[in-house]
Amino acid sequence: MAHEELTVGEVAQRSGVTVSTLHFYEAKGLIHSQRTAGNQRRYGRDMLRRIAIIRAAQRVGMPLATIRDALAGLPEARTPTRRDWSRMSSAWREELDARIERLIQMRDTLDDCIGCGCLSLDRCRLANPGDVLGEHGAGALRWSDADADELDSLR
Repeated sequence: MAHEELTVGEVAQRSGVTVSTLHFYEAKGLIHSQRTAGNQRRYGRDMLRRIAIIRAAQRVGMPLATIRDALAGLPEARTPTRRDWSRMSSAWREELDARIERLIQMRDTLDDCIGCGCLSLDRCRLANPGDVLGEHGAGALRWSDADADELDSLR
């Protein structure tokens, strides 16, 4: 079985990611390793394909939590297949389409927000998506850290 396992350095080299990225992915529950008696990480070869999936999904903007949930649905110690990828990417299509639509809308209205010189909070889709601050009146507003936290929670 030892010949089927790869060291963290081997996985980093073969996958094109850094050792710290592998540790990060593991901490986030995206990949997993076994530990040797000397407490060194060893990865199954199936992790190489999982890392490739993670990187491809990240490139199209999928959040790590979404990627983790999709990978959790795969059988342990089996290299993900083309069919697995197709199922995962199909499930993400709606989210990606919605994100693309928001980006197109933002792109098409981007020049409007500079017109007033202050990124008007009553209509700016960047600083005030959904006109959350409009209910407090027009124009720029000052707010405390607590107000900023409340605004962040509404997003």
